[in-house]
Amino acid sequence: MKDNVVVITGASSGIGKALAYTYAAKGSKVVIGARNHSKLLEIVEDLKLKGHEVTFVQTDVSKESDCNNLIQTAINQYGGVDILINNAGISMRALFEDTDLEVIRKLMDVNFWGTVYCTKYALPHLIQSKGSIVGVSSVAGIKGLPARSGYSASKFAMVGFLESVRIENLKNGLHVLTAFPGFTTSNIRNTALDAKGSEQSESPRDEQKMMSADAVSHHIYHAVRKRKNTITLTSQGKMTALVNKFFPSWLDRIVFNILAKEPDSPLK
Repeated sequence: MKDNVVVITGASSGIGKALAYTYAAKGSKVVIGARNHSKLLEIVEDLKLKGHEVTFVQTDVSKESDCNNLIQTAINQYGGVDILINNAGISMRALFEDTDLEVIRKLMDVNFWGTVYCTKYALPHLIQSKGSIVGVSSVAGIKGLPARSGYSASKFAMVGFLESVRIENLKNGLHVLTAFPGFTTSNIRNTALDAKGSEQSESPRDEQKMMSADAVSHHIYHAVRKRKNTITLTSQGKMTALVNKFFPSWLDRIVFNILAKEPDSPLK
């Protein structure tokens, strides 16, 4: 990965931030984007002090122009794009019947359309470099999760979109990886939206028992190196994918019961 140009969205925290450090440590030229300017600047200054080549662009991936600007910055500064990692995402926790439709739209704008916009503008350069597109999905992109209808919908949409892009470019040397992390230590649950679109602030799960964002970043790094199509992480994630193939109805009840036990769960 030395000297590869890697663009990472949602890079101000969690998996995206961990990916920035992982790729920088391997000698890649890293371009990071997110909405939080101060956190991006802090990461870039730290990585530059360590001797890495890195730049950032304040980016709201729900805006097409921001995504275009992020990709163009990578091209203007480093001459191309070798890897695009679509990591930016937000979650939700509320029953669909109680949820404002604007909440669903916001999740689709960030999680799905953000991936579409960045991929659209990076695609010609990635085909030229025979590079990689990565979509960071979720176990919610394997199994629809109750009280997370908008999140699951956006992740399923991302998976279908990237699968189509992969097949369309089978003869172009383009690599497309979809990663399915299980529950991971990050702030995605803290910033998850409630039924009215406000952040829930506190995570409903025990963050200490989850896979670290750093571990996820290394799994994704090695999967890109090996040009894998998919990876599913954590034993819970792998079990969910396996059981859902053969016993989906039984898994429906298991998933309901597990998520109903969360503090202040909307499930009854």
